[in-house]
Amino acid sequence: MRSRIVALLLLTLTACGTGGNGAGPSLDPITVEEFDALLAASTQPMVVNLWASWCIPCRSEAPLLRQAHALLGDDVVFLGIAVEDAPSNSVAFIEEFELAFENRSDQSGSIRGHLGGIGMPVTVFVRPGGEILRTHFGVIDDAALALGIDDLLAEA
Repeated sequence: MRSRIVALLLLTLTACGTGGNGAGPSLDPITVEEFDALLAASTQPMVVNLWASWCIPCRSEAPLLRQAHALLGDDVVFLGIAVEDAPSNSVAFIEEFELAFENRSDQSGSIRGHLGGIGMPVTVFVRPGGEILRTHFGVIDDAALALGIDDLLAEA
């Protein structure tokens, strides 16, 4: 039942815009080792989204991720990773879609490979402590995002 409520809220919010937090985008580089350490150190569930400004499906799911973060960001950590993207294009993407959650840069694409992905986008649902619950390859819709988050919160 909760997943249907979360899905309904995400669907409703996708139609509405929200502003960012006014802070400039952060886009520090991250290695596979740093990525694994970040996940392992997390005490909250995480949604990690690998994206690129040149990726059309990434552009279609960015508003959904923004809305999910606005709704659930106190309970779930959201992290974006720009993959094989020019830093200036990545910053423009973050600003265009008003992504208020942390974003990092993986110029080599090694994190995507580490997660078993070959295309873009990739969304990973991570339990506290770094264990991956589920990996979604390709564009994510509101139902899949809501169900993944619901599963994370049910365990928390």
